[in-house]
Amino acid sequence: MSGLLSVFLHLLLFQLVAPVTFRHSRYDDLVRTLYKVHNECPYITRVYSIGRSVKGRHLYVLEFSDYPGIHEPLEPEVKYVGNMHGNEVLGRELLLQLSEFLCEEFRNGNQRIVRLVEGTRIHILPSMNPDGYEVAAAQGPDISGYLVGRNNANGVDLNRNFPDLNTYIYYNEKYGGPNHHLPLPDNWKSQKIPPDVLRPFSPGVLRCHPCSVKVEPETRAVIQWIRSFNFILSANLHGGAVVANYPYDKSLEHRVRGFRRTANTPTPDDKLFQKLAKVYSYAHGWMHQGWNCGDYFPDGITNGASWYSLSKGMQDFNYLHTNCFEITLELSCDKFPRQEELQREWLGNREALIQFLEQVHQGIKGMVLDENNNNLPKAVISVSGINHDVTSGHHGDYFRLLLPGTYTVTATAPGFDPETVSVTVGPGEPKLVDFHLKRSIIPPITPTKRVPSAGPGSRVLPKKVQPRAAK
Repeated sequence: MSGLLSVFLHLLLFQLVAPVTFRHSRYDDLVRTLYKVHNECPYITRVYSIGRSVKGRHLYVLEFSDYPGIHEPLEPEVKYVGNMHGNEVLGRELLLQLSEFLCEEFRNGNQRIVRLVEGTRIHILPSMNPDGYEVAAAQGPDISGYLVGRNNANGVDLNRNFPDLNTYIYYNEKYGGPNHHLPLPDNWKSQKIPPDVLRPFSPGVLRCHPCSVKVEPETRAVIQWIRSFNFILSANLHGGAVVANYPYDKSLEHRVRGFRRTANTPTPDDKLFQKLAKVYSYAHGWMHQGWNCGDYFPDGITNGASWYSLSKGMQDFNYLHTNCFEITLELSCDKFPRQEELQREWLGNREALIQFLEQVHQGIKGMVLDENNNNLPKAVISVSGINHDVTSGHHGDYFRLLLPGTYTVTATAPGFDPETVSVTVGPGEPKLVDFHLKRSIIPPITPTKRVPSAGPGSRVLPKKVQPRAAK
């Protein structure tokens, strides 16, 4: 399908809305837009801050839900993150346009949008790096320095600033160990950063190469955010290419004798991630064509590590530390497109942004309960043949994205007998699969009269397993 035909068909899917002014939004403009949308749709939106940037700017999120501020059991949570690199601005503007679009279409009674908002809790963070954006915006589209404004105000690339959990998962895959919800390293708030991570925030500012730096305020805010909500699906919007990038971003052998190694490094959910990436690519006006910005990506998608290996990125961190499946969307050849190009970019991305949100409604979901119908949070949901588990949230509900097929699914929780079921997943809405776990019957330990001994043959009691902290 040609790009123009695709855009034309997308126009037919929605009612025409009132004329929109397409322009770049500075920080004050961004804040005004978010609160304008909230004022126009107060019953389905909420504006909240997850923290502040280095220079004190709020990291504002706009939430869409029929019950803003409340998690409804069995209603999945999904997020969009834009402008992680301050000079990659299209994602920021697209998310602001999306916010206005969702509000207006809901008010107009567009049943597709009404179903989406009533059945999904959507969180939109238009700018993760507002400080970097202001530096880039001061230069405008004619930025002479390609990296001006990319980093935060401390000169740190935020997409190289998350704790590196890939090293642990690659070790665990080889030698055994957890395959999900990997804990944060003890020193995660202050980590060793390789030379390629730190770049000048502005001309003339020098940084140490390498040096030990802390996790930045913006990164820390996002980590706390994704630990506070049970996000299931996410996309991180970037610029500089046109392709949908999926995990892993870091190759199994990140460096070989000082050189970066690029090699396809799939997750256990590789086929699902490819499908998610293709949904966006083929709903996009031209991404699926493959040839964009002088690069060629079949179907407009790529495994991150196959393109280039990236350490300490947000995409892999989501997958390895939480229940969230995140992909990275590179949306424009120009990192800072001219204002007159924004309308075309919006029309090319609008349908894809909606379709991607709808992808959270697939696979299986349900409640994990005990014999008295009490919720069981942090129960582990395992799928035979896929070496990546998910857990139930605080309310006992779980969500497992899966492609159509028949699966053997097991729910386990400390102190309870596991329950295993066979379930067939179709291409439509997620299959509802509840688990009712029975408490384990622990046989009494018969006391012995012999004196405990630490010598050979003595009985060693197993260590008590400590539950993980709430995500």
